[in-house]
Amino acid sequence: MKIVLNGIEYDCLADITVEQLLAQHGFAGRKVAVEINREILPKSQHANHLLQADDRVEIVHAIGGG
Repeated sequence: MKIVLNGIEYDCLADITVEQLLAQHGFAGRKVAVEINREILPKSQHANHLLQADDRVEIVHAIGGG
């Protein structure tokens, strides 16, 4: 199935969770915010939320500085 990930069309397997998508893209264990179709998805739902075809997913990771 196709999703849009950070503005780029991406092919992924059906029945993939947000948590699995994060792991595939190197975000496992990192502090990130995930937005799906313009709504923030709480971290507590990452493991159970299945992506759907044509979902628009934005992943933003925190960068420290000072």
